Amino acid sequence: MIGTTELIVIVIVVLVLFGASAIPKFARSLGEAKKEFTKAIKENETEEKKTAEEKKASDEKKA
Repeated sequence: MIGTTELIVIVIVVLVLFGASAIPKFARSLGEAKKEFTKAIKENETEEKKTAEEKKASDEKKA
C-alpha cells in the first residue's frame, strides 16, 4: 500500500517533470478515460444479459 510519504514524493516528481500547467490536462484525460471505461463495462454487461436472455428464450422454445 502506498503511504503518505510515497504519495508526496510522487506528486513532487510529477510536478517537476510535467509542470503545474500540465497537471489539470492530465487529470482531465484520466477522468475521461475512466468515464469511457465505465461506459464500456456497462455496455458489455448489457450485451451479456441480452445474450443470456435470448439463449434462455431459444432453449425454452426447443423444449
